Amino acid sequence: MNTRTMMLGIFALIGFLSFGPWSAIAQPISTESMEIVREKLRADKKFFIAQNMELTEAEGKAFWPVYEQYQPELMKLGEQKLYLIKKFSDNYESMSDEKAKELLNEYLAIDTTRHKVRLQFLPKFREVLSQKKVTRYYQLEQKAYAAANYELAANIPLLK
Repeated sequence: MNTRTMMLGIFALIGFLSFGPWSAIAQPISTESMEIVREKLRADKKFFIAQNMELTEAEGKAFWPVYEQYQPELMKLGEQKLYLIKKFSDNYESMSDEKAKELLNEYLAIDTTRHKVRLQFLPKFREVLSQKKVTRYYQLEQKAYAAANYELAANIPLLK
């Protein structure tokens, strides 16, 4: 399977199971089902990173522990974003200016925190990999993030 095909598959799965069509966001999803989806996504993302990082054995031994520390931080932000989307969905039809302001502020806070986490982990990755490999890793993370955001944007209507 090539990288592009795998990325499309991962993010189709994200779009279908996690975000679904807009009306599905408000539908209850069992905790067990979501945990299965999360585990599948984590495994697929790790495979995607492994396939594209071209790490030597020594680099891998140094890189993967830092990666394993970093991912829960990103996942926490992803959960916050999903919760925010749920709130947007719940308020979509009756959105007040005040609620729109609150939700936009929450979105920007999540985005700001993501940037801070990326900066916080940068020295840790730089300690274990060459700068070129760190840059490559951050590119791969950005591609995954952009693909997930594309799926979200495709399924969330503009506010009236």
